[in-house]
Amino acid sequence: MKLATAFLSAVVLLHSASAHYIWTTLVTDSTSTTAAVRQPVNNSPVTDVTSKDITCNINNGPGSETVEVAAGSEITFLLDNTLYHEGPAAIYLGQVPAGSTAATWDGSGANWFKIAEWSATFNPFGFTDFNLSQLGAKIPASVPSGEWDLYPFSPFQYLARIEQIGLHVAGAPQWYISCAQIKVTGGGSANPSRVSIPGYVSPNGTCEACSSVFQLQRIAPTF
Repeated sequence: MKLATAFLSAVVLLHSASAHYIWTTLVTDSTSTTAAVRQPVNNSPVTDVTSKDITCNINNGPGSETVEVAAGSEITFLLDNTLYHEGPAAIYLGQVPAGSTAATWDGSGANWFKIAEWSATFNPFGFTDFNLSQLGAKIPASVPSGEWDLYPFSPFQYLARIEQIGLHVAGAPQWYISCAQIKVTGGGSANPSRVSIPGYVSPNGTCEACSSVFQLQRIAPTF
């Protein structure tokens, strides 16, 4: 009996671990790279929306490269698994402030705007990202681009941030997040409204946290 119980517990733990996932790879028109992605230290989700980890996950530091992406082209994040947990997803761009680069910026401040989202459908109910292993979006053609070559920083570098929010545990949303370092070229001069991450979700309690997830997907700034 003890052996059977131990075996069952091991199976449950194994299933729980394997059902988690990491966004490991960024694909652009010209490259596929893991080096530009700030790799999380493990596949566990972030659950505290007030934590700094909600920005780019728990990671070992910056990626070793920053990739060039043309405005109007598509970026795609690849997962090391499939999206087993149902819930919404979104891609944000965070514009790197003056004095920092995509490799050095910690993601702080109201510099983030949303460029894509995957939400729920009804009759029957489900999420449009469920069971997918990659999510992609076009970089808006009018997004600011360029580089100040005379200065040791670039105000037009970005962190591209993907999130998928698992809602399979009642009252305890799970964020699966990664950030990639990019430089946008050939863009414009748009100035979309922005949010801070953390700060874009402010749960006041268990049920409110769940509601905030859905509300976020509806009203957070979308480019």
